[in-house]
Amino acid sequence: MSTSTVMTIEDLSVSYERKRVLSNIYLRIEGGHVYGILGPNGAGKSTLFKAILGLIEVSAGDIKVNKLPIEAQRKEVVYVPQKTDVDWNFPATVLDVVLMGRYPHKKVFSRLSSADRAKANAAMEELDITALAKRQIGELSGGQQQRVFLARALCQEADIFLLDEPFVGVDVTTEEKIVQVLKRLASEGKTLLVVHHDLSTVTTYFDQVILLNQRMIAYGPTEHTFTEENIAKTYSGQLPILHQMGVIDGK
Repeated sequence: MSTSTVMTIEDLSVSYERKRVLSNIYLRIEGGHVYGILGPNGAGKSTLFKAILGLIEVSAGDIKVNKLPIEAQRKEVVYVPQKTDVDWNFPATVLDVVLMGRYPHKKVFSRLSSADRAKANAAMEELDITALAKRQIGELSGGQQQRVFLARALCQEADIFLLDEPFVGVDVTTEEKIVQVLKRLASEGKTLLVVHHDLSTVTTYFDQVILLNQRMIAYGPTEHTFTEENIAKTYSGQLPILHQMGVIDGK
């Protein structure tokens, strides 16, 4: 398993319309781990992903992937957006979407090969969606849709996976399947960054956590970092709810 640094973020700040969303973020991401990115709504979790991908302009800071700018490493980074960011009415089948994962490896106007299709079929088989190959993506359930986009990510054969709330609106079976795939990828040295909300599953799903609330609260191994003290600092405005849920001690 890889333990090398695959991404560095130094002094990152992002603002929208003069409102600071992320401030002075420093991160060193190591290969071979599943990172849970945790924080309340508005904490800047999705913004962090967009900054990494170069989709938004940053106010300050520097991001490197394998010591290079993202523009030089796009094939090595794959993004699974929130389902609400996807146009499910787009006239594409499941197979069409999964095959999109091969495009970063192709030259302009080059055709998909039999090897590309074999990779797509293997990804669909692992996610148990082979029977859905000819279905239009808008006809699928939430769990099936998420499996399709994870299969597309697998088809890209990237080293770094950014998944924005992959467990929202999926069934238990799909959630278990996604976790199984993520842990397999990590065992092969891949790096997974996952925006997540369910604090009750954090210790089961992630071996590393990043606690974020517009600024970096803490990050590191889950067993040492996912503490009541750090959770309270991260979710300071939601402490009564966390007490009711039993996530932190209400005493």
